[in-house]
Amino acid sequence: MSIKPPPYTYDEFQVGMRLRSQGLTITEAHVVQFAGLTGDYNPLHVDEVFAKNTIFEGRVAHGLLTLSLATGLFAPLVAGTTIALLEVNVKFLKPVKIGDTIYVDTEVVDKKPSNKYNGGVITFRLEVKNQRDEVVAVIDQKLLIARGLAVKNNVLRQ
Repeated sequence: MSIKPPPYTYDEFQVGMRLRSQGLTITEAHVVQFAGLTGDYNPLHVDEVFAKNTIFEGRVAHGLLTLSLATGLFAPLVAGTTIALLEVNVKFLKPVKIGDTIYVDTEVVDKKPSNKYNGGVITFRLEVKNQRDEVVAVIDQKLLIARGLAVKNNVLRQ
């Protein structure tokens, strides 16, 4: 049986469906650029001397950087079918350090149709894991997903 490659439409997602992303190794550039973009220069992220004397024994990636990168790893599943991001809840469970490789295990946990938007709301649970298969973050998000791919003149088309 062959599986259709992403992106997936509302009707192609099924409750209980599980998908795994590719991996991404966190680099110095990720952390430095995120600090510059957000203005979050907390020494836990940017000062190795400071961070070595903390419980982490070295610098850690920003939690919101981990969330952002995990969202990017998840994004190909819904690229072109997402109408709107409605809600995000996240729990950070373990630090992510420079050199760690993260990937995302996604599960479809709920779906509710919406005739108004020609699609519906899907709740996804994303488990962000590191190279040791440890869960470093859990993200619950609700997306409004279309039944079709293209948007023309603000009307979703199949």
